[in-house]
Amino acid sequence: MIGKLKGTVEEIGDDYVLVDVHGVCYVAYCSGRTLSKIGSVGEACVLFIETYVREDQLKLFGFMSVLEREWFNLLQSVQGVGAKVALAVLSTLTPAELANAIALQDKTAVSRAQGVGPKVAVRIVTELKNKAPAYAGEAINMGLKQEIGEGVASAPVADAVSALTNLGYSRDQAANAVAAAMKTAGDGADSAKLIRLGLKELSR
Repeated sequence: MIGKLKGTVEEIGDDYVLVDVHGVCYVAYCSGRTLSKIGSVGEACVLFIETYVREDQLKLFGFMSVLEREWFNLLQSVQGVGAKVALAVLSTLTPAELANAIALQDKTAVSRAQGVGPKVAVRIVTELKNKAPAYAGEAINMGLKQEIGEGVASAPVADAVSALTNLGYSRDQAANAVAAAMKTAGDGADSAKLIRLGLKELSR
């Protein structure tokens, strides 16, 4: 089982990179985001690998970080999502953006990925809402703070953050508390509920 490759970029294709490791070249299929960051031919590179072994094939999938690799596997736990679709999602959204989209049930953001239709996008944000790993928490908070700053967060969320800020909490504290409250409150929670749960989080 190959878990990591450290070598030199030999060739970069549309959806793969060829990595030379001491004279042995490995083909690793990657997201567009990973390919854009891997560097140029002849440069050193490090890829975290997910190895797929099937009866008729052996494939390597490469990622710039362990976090991206974990999301790749998590996405495939959703019905109708295979390796190709998972890579397409990761080509469109960073792990932080994906975590944020799932937390906010933003199927539109997920459906921007090539090959992801409305039904699959709904399944991704719905089925992964409670399966997202613990590391998603920080990414969700970061994404939510960005949305609030850009004025695109939903009205109940923005109102809840504003109310907590008016009570003397910093914007970061308020955003983190509301992000945590959203996990508990579920979809469609009004600002009053988010404020109440946010205050509970802040009192811990």
